[in-house]
Amino acid sequence: MPGKVKAYELQSKSKNDLTKQLNELKGELLSLPRAASKLTKISVVRKSIARARQNLREYYKNKKYLPLDLRPKKTRAIRRRLTKHEASLKTVKQRKKDIHFPIRKYAVKA
Repeated sequence: MPGKVKAYELQSKSKNDLTKQLNELKGELLSLPRAASKLTKISVVRKSIARARQNLREYYKNKKYLPLDLRPKKTRAIRRRLTKHEASLKTVKQRKKDIHFPIRKYAVKA
């Protein structure tokens, strides 16, 4: 498997072919020795992996779930945090309280 992959070659491939190629590239990266002479080869393979992932991301664009390696990494705490929508929701009790006891508006005479 050659290291360098062209983006236009990946665009015509199916999802299964892309995942297969991604696995091959990952295997190639693992098999490369960590010698100074192979640093350029390592960077070429890593960029090829990134290209393959980017094209694979297109297949999951409007799906509900993404594969784990395509999800944003962030931090564990951020991933577990409430979404903006969940945080903005009010309980039934709070909604009733807001309706029945609105904030009083006072006009101050100057």
